[in-house]
Amino acid sequence: MKTRPKYQSILEKIGNTPLVSLPFDVPPTLLAKLEYLNPGGSIKDRSALFMIEKAEEDGSLKQYGTIIEASSGNQGIALAMIGAIKGYKVIITVPDRTSIEKITTLKAYGAKVYICPDTDDLGDQNSYHSKARQLYEQTPGAFMPNQYFNIANPLAHYSKTGPEIWRQTSGSITHLVVGAGSCGTISGVGRFLKEQNPAIKIIGVDAETSVYSCKNPKAYDVEGLGIDVISDTLDREAIDEIIPISDDDAFRSTRILASQGYLVGISSGAVMHVALSYAKKLDKKDVMVVIFGDSGRAYLSKLFASTRPVTPSIRTEMTTTDEQPRASLQQSQEGVV
Repeated sequence: MKTRPKYQSILEKIGNTPLVSLPFDVPPTLLAKLEYLNPGGSIKDRSALFMIEKAEEDGSLKQYGTIIEASSGNQGIALAMIGAIKGYKVIITVPDRTSIEKITTLKAYGAKVYICPDTDDLGDQNSYHSKARQLYEQTPGAFMPNQYFNIANPLAHYSKTGPEIWRQTSGSITHLVVGAGSCGTISGVGRFLKEQNPAIKIIGVDAETSVYSCKNPKAYDVEGLGIDVISDTLDREAIDEIIPISDDDAFRSTRILASQGYLVGISSGAVMHVALSYAKKLDKKDVMVVIFGDSGRAYLSKLFASTRPVTPSIRTEMTTTDEQPRASLQQSQEGVV
């Protein structure tokens, strides 16, 4: 008699990522949710699958159809993976700041990739958003998830990610720090957590030259965050504060984390930079959760082939009181899985 596998598809392994303790010298308990352990390598697996399943249910996406999306990389990768498994054609438009590793991954999954200029204005006819819309209008039977406007995006995180964090912390979470781009994660998780406990603080991290954080928006190098589209996916009532970060600080922080054993993506480095600074204002009774949205393996050429220096001030923030870097995760505390 053959043993029936517990999981019938790799897509069933999306979500339920671990929450682990981070041993940095700050007053609160600091925990990280490891979203890079999703099958497609990022938190975007969650929203991509949720949006595709909704589209299948309502008939927006038909069998053997074509999925078209604008993405800085991870949303596209998640859609390309799902498309390859389910038998859909996938076309992804990306800005030219997207790492070569992400572009190669998209192609590996069989997606057709259009690399577009990283314009200051997403309304520019040459932007990757405009190109995706153009391709969608030209392709019969196409479906565009349109993560920046699709309410299913935050709903995915309200339904799954938020409850996971609440359960994994046994309801003890007091602060959440997360990168903000399409705002699906921060809005969905933030709304769920505040429904459980309105006192929980939800802190977003944004690119400092984004449309949201800058009066004169400009293109930036950081990937995985940057609020350039203000739509209904941004739930302002679920967010307490959005803190901008520069490219330099995000890159430096990410490199330091790698040298200490945490090879995470640039947005995760940005989140940790903000979290460590913010944590200085907290005390031992607080529990801060940060979301590591993807892995540093998606940015090796961009992170370690460039020349952005690591400054002593940043390095000091990421070491222990004896100034020795921690190179491994501490054993998870009780109630953290």
